[in-house]
Amino acid sequence: MRYVGASTKMYMGYQSSLSWMTQLRRIVDAHAELGHDGSVRPFVLPSLPVLESALRIFAGSDVWIGAQTCGWGSGALTGEVSPTMLAEMGVRMVEIGHAERRTLLGENEDVIRRKTAAALDAGLVPLLCVGEGTATDPEEAARFCVDQLGRALGGQLNHADQLILAYEPVWAIGASMPASPRYVNAVLGHLRRQVSAIVGDHAMKILIIYGGSAGPGLLGALCKVDGLFLGRYAHKPKNFGTVLEEATRLGRATVRSAIAIDETRSGRDSDQTSALRRRNIHD
Repeated sequence: MRYVGASTKMYMGYQSSLSWMTQLRRIVDAHAELGHDGSVRPFVLPSLPVLESALRIFAGSDVWIGAQTCGWGSGALTGEVSPTMLAEMGVRMVEIGHAERRTLLGENEDVIRRKTAAALDAGLVPLLCVGEGTATDPEEAARFCVDQLGRALGGQLNHADQLILAYEPVWAIGASMPASPRYVNAVLGHLRRQVSAIVGDHAMKILIIYGGSAGPGLLGALCKVDGLFLGRYAHKPKNFGTVLEEATRLGRATVRSAIAIDETRSGRDSDQTSALRRRNIHD
């Protein structure tokens, strides 16, 4: 399954957020096959004050609603939002560790670790953002991301399949162009190999989506990702729909390829079985 979603950050007001989500709902309804065939999962992360409205607008659809942040617990944390309250509302995922919160709001690795643990305990899917600050060697970039992932999970990399990893190279966020597909594929290839060296084949279960000036035409070129985390491009509902259509086409192609491979293997197994039977008859 491919995940395609967007965060509104603080670009929209209350009414414009409602309008954006209402238009997205129409687009999602026009793609009735979304989610049902296991190919695409849309998600949206609106501002906290409109989460309840988002849950109402997308009720009955395949869209996951997420929060842009959460606290690391409950009780005496003035101004924060409890992960358990988000889960109680029906929120499915929560963004943690975005570069803006790391740099502008001082969220360090300890805060991110505590938030990740609290989200998992509440039954939410953490959308954990990782990414190097400057373009560098892909292997080194991967090493930086694996370190961020490990710290967020308290060193328990075998739990990485419980979250969605959003690879967002900081230098590409808000840029005119995303990181090149060649660079992204190389980084994520190294990332999986580095995690695999620690936890084995478990690394292949990790879901990784790409963010950082993501837009149309990119998903098909990224063979190492499980989806896209769209930026301001998706703040126009029609643009969001364009990427959904692209993801749906790619998803169908992947499903068809998987079926074809299974049928080929089944036919090969059948041929081998027949050959063995003939051999046994002649013997």
